[in-house]
Amino acid sequence: MVELQRTLVLVKPDAMQRGLAGEIISRLERRGLRIVGMKLIAVPRALAEEHYAEHKGKGFYSGLVEYICSSPILAAVFEGPSAVKAVRQTVGKTNPVEAMPGTIRADLGLMT
Repeated sequence: MVELQRTLVLVKPDAMQRGLAGEIISRLERRGLRIVGMKLIAVPRALAEEHYAEHKGKGFYSGLVEYICSSPILAAVFEGPSAVKAVRQTVGKTNPVEAMPGTIRADLGLMT
């Protein structure tokens, strides 16, 4: 039996500014996931630091915290069978260049 899971998805500042939230949500829904909660949020610095605590001390940490706090994001909780795996497969690798074609990051990600 496939496990029903919930997972957090953050539609980050650049995607929000480029009007991609709807496309991202649609792709996840087409994978059989459903939204069980969603909120537009201006991320407070303390929350960003807590969320990304595992990266503290790494060279990209301060830039990541600044970026996520730079403008509002969409935070959504999706639910479905093997939701964590489904989201990871749909979103793709962090680096858009390394992401498989057809994934959100390969198709919509910015090359930095």
